[in-house]
Amino acid sequence: MGIGLLGKKLGMTQIFNEDGSIVPVTVIQAGPCFVIQKKTLKTDGYNAIQFGFEEVKKAKNVNKPMTGHFKKANTPLMRFIKEFRVNDNEIEENEIGSQVSVDLFQPGEYVDVTGTSKGKGYAGVVKRHGFKGSPASRGTHEFFRHGGSIGQNMTPGRTLKGKKMAGHMGHEKVTVQNLKVIEVRGDTNIIMVEGAVPGPANGYVIIKKAVKKSS
Repeated sequence: MGIGLLGKKLGMTQIFNEDGSIVPVTVIQAGPCFVIQKKTLKTDGYNAIQFGFEEVKKAKNVNKPMTGHFKKANTPLMRFIKEFRVNDNEIEENEIGSQVSVDLFQPGEYVDVTGTSKGKGYAGVVKRHGFKGSPASRGTHEFFRHGGSIGQNMTPGRTLKGKKMAGHMGHEKVTVQNLKVIEVRGDTNIIMVEGAVPGPANGYVIIKKAVKKSS
């Protein structure tokens, strides 16, 4: 619960504290985000605010239903849309068509950042799940990085769901918690958080105030 911001990971750098120590930071362009829609408990069954981030460069890339959706809210056509569950007070404070900037966060507080991890293609069980593999001697033949047995000669006689096997690695939704806000630049909508954030450069992220830790 609670309002947050949509943003784009620009990359990583480092800054220096007054005592000369180095702090690795991730630079994120956070906002401005437009309020596109408000959902209430009475009309939709829950309270939420729908945000849009980064204006679309070519209007032809947006279909007609979404174009009408943005036109109704009197906002530009946006590329990245997400909604945040909020309380009654936050519903009233944010009007449709208004903007929320990076000033929502302050240096020293902690945030949770959600992004899509880097895709690493098709990977085997050793790389994907950290399997040990088979012995490199003792008669092992062409069976060094396999996963071993995946079923059983009993009921149920099948491979169970969720079995760790080879497959698509990465490109998953990942949340990193308790990242400290080091600097906020309101004039350029830049926020710097200590540590790493999921995803590649120019990947979209969601920034919310930390659930498990306060400033």
